[in-house]
Amino acid sequence: MPVTTATATWLDIAADHPYGIAHLPYGVFAPADGEARVGVRIGDRVLDLGACAEAAGMESASVWQTPSLNAFLAQGRSAWASGRAWIVEMLSNDARRDCVEPHLYALGEVTLHLPIEVADYVDFYASEQHATNVGSIFRPDGDALTPNWKHLPIGYHGRSGTVVVSGTDVVRPTGQRKTPADSEPVFGPSIRLDIEAELGFVVGGTSEIGSRVGVDAADEHLFGVALFNDWSARDIQAWEYVPLGPFLGKSFASSLAAWVTPMEALSAARVDLPAQDPRPLDYLRGDALYGLDIEMEVSINGTVVSRPPYRGMYWSPTQMLAHMTVNGASLRPGDLFASGTVSGDAKAERGSLLELTWSGQEPITLQDGQTRAFLEDGDTVTITATAPGPEGVRIGLGEVTGTIRPAH
Repeated sequence: MPVTTATATWLDIAADHPYGIAHLPYGVFAPADGEARVGVRIGDRVLDLGACAEAAGMESASVWQTPSLNAFLAQGRSAWASGRAWIVEMLSNDARRDCVEPHLYALGEVTLHLPIEVADYVDFYASEQHATNVGSIFRPDGDALTPNWKHLPIGYHGRSGTVVVSGTDVVRPTGQRKTPADSEPVFGPSIRLDIEAELGFVVGGTSEIGSRVGVDAADEHLFGVALFNDWSARDIQAWEYVPLGPFLGKSFASSLAAWVTPMEALSAARVDLPAQDPRPLDYLRGDALYGLDIEMEVSINGTVVSRPPYRGMYWSPTQMLAHMTVNGASLRPGDLFASGTVSGDAKAERGSLLELTWSGQEPITLQDGQTRAFLEDGDTVTITATAPGPEGVRIGLGEVTGTIRPAH
């Protein structure tokens, strides 16, 4: 459907507001006196979608009267489109004020919850710049990229039960680590705790086990995006990851923004992918290939330390989803996959401390004069982002933030 920047006069929201009619991200909230339910953000308020839909006599109100987006995700693309069209109509038509206004809550007066019940979670490794930096750090005398990197979107299955909503504290993980100077591994809190600035993709609809979703059908399952921080214990990861890959160094916590930006709101943000050479295999080719012109910003304790650009990511989200299902793995509503760390060409565009400090050799300085090689207890990391919207409007993705607490 065409996206409009029109807005109801009584809402008093500018047409270029980052959370205006052009955006309308979904989330799950609870008012002070009620249970968690689905809402949509408009300006600095939240509309209770289920209550508003019920008041308007909509039979589909029940999909929004639940503590997650999963029931709505299960409805599929046509329902998402009609639901968004209905929301735009309700919010942009002054005649709907009496139906809408009683169900609006001030953002500061509600509690935000995890927007989805995460079904399966996959983390990809889709930035060539990030993969090259990490390979250069870990294999200084070898090839930065592994031989398979440009042939397939590399990924691994993470732990869905430890995906937490933005604002949740993160306890420093404990585990085994071993440096080259250690004769034996030691056990204790991670001393190389890191961030990974990523973009998460929320999946809806279903597919049958044994079938696969092609590149050109993938958009039917891509509901929206949310900022994502895949916290990483680099020392635990370095000792455990050979030969099977990430495990405890990643699974202790991953933070997801409370607001999911629908893909329709990002239509103006689509850009061409970088040239893919060598040419991918047939199942990774199609017409629905694109990047997203999303500008991210990472801050630690209020100091901006990086501005990673998503537009340079090598693999399209549709290729990631196609690869995720090419073996016959099924999709479920609430599946989540993340892009992997977003990094650009410049040092100031690197999306992890591993890269920013070159594995701790070049510490960064915060605005209070403190330096960081990796995260310390009490540090708060916040990732924000903006993207172009229709008619010159710039939308703002919901932030993802978390504070490090001492190991137990």
